[in-house]
Amino acid sequence: MFDLLKSIFYEISSYFVPEKQIYEITGECKKCGKCCNYMYSIDTYTEKEFKIMQTIFPKYKRFYIKGRDEDGNLIFACKLVTPEGLCSDYKNRLRMCKKYPARFVAYRAQLHEGCGYKVNFKEFKDYLD
Repeated sequence: MFDLLKSIFYEISSYFVPEKQIYEITGECKKCGKCCNYMYSIDTYTEKEFKIMQTIFPKYKRFYIKGRDEDGNLIFACKLVTPEGLCSDYKNRLRMCKKYPARFVAYRAQLHEGCGYKVNFKEFKDYLD
C-alpha cells in the first residue's frame, strides 16, 4: 500500500516541478520510431512501480519495460510501433506522443542520435543578450 501511495505522490508531484529547463526545438520528425522504442520515465525506478502506474493509468499498458541502460534506469518501449517506426494507433496516441518533443522538462533533455529534431538550450547568458 505504501508503494502505491508513493507512486501516486511522485506522479502528481512531477507536474509541479519548480524550475524547468527551457529550450527551443528545431527540425522535424524523420518517422524512425527511435523515440517510441527507447523511452525513460524520470519517476519510475522499479518494475513494481511501473505495474502500479499501469494500474493507475491504463493507457500506460501500451508500454513495456525493454531493459535498463548503463546507469540502471528503466527503458520503456511502445507495443504499438510498427517495424517501420510508425504508430499503428496514430489517431489514439497519447498526449505525450502528440506533443513530442516536449518544450518544458525538469531535466536536461537529449534526443536519439539521428533524430530529425534538435534541442537548443537557452542558457542564462542567452537571456542577457
